[in-house]
Amino acid sequence: MEDCIFCKIAAGKISAERIYENDKVLAFLDNRPRSPGHTLVIPKPHFEVIAEMDDETVAEVFKAVKKITKMLKRSLKPDAFTVGVNDGKGSGQEIGHVHVNIFPRFKGDGGGPVHMVVSNPPR
Repeated sequence: MEDCIFCKIAAGKISAERIYENDKVLAFLDNRPRSPGHTLVIPKPHFEVIAEMDDETVAEVFKAVKKITKMLKRSLKPDAFTVGVNDGKGSGQEIGHVHVNIFPRFKGDGGGPVHMVVSNPPR
C-alpha cells in the first residue's frame, strides 16, 4: 500500500533497525520501544488484519516470532516475553498493517499480563 509506513519500511524506502528478514517477513526494532528489544514482526505484503492473510503468510510471521524470541533471549536475557497483536483500529492498532509486537519482559518492569488490556466480561 502506497501510504503505509510499514510497507515503506519493508520496501527499504524508510530506514529501520532490521533484525530479521526473509522473502515474506521483516522484523525490526520499534522506534518507540516499550522495553529493551521491543520488536515488530510484519508480513512484507500489506494486510490490514490477520483475517486477510493467507495461511502461509500467517505461518511465516509466527515462525519469525519464534526465531526472534530465541534471538532476543540469547542477547538480552529477559525473564519472559509478551507477544501481542492489535488486530484492527478498535483494538488500538495505530498502523493499518498487521504487526506482531514482541516485548521482552524483565522482573520489575511494571508491565502486566495481556488480561489487563480489556475488562468487559460477558453478562
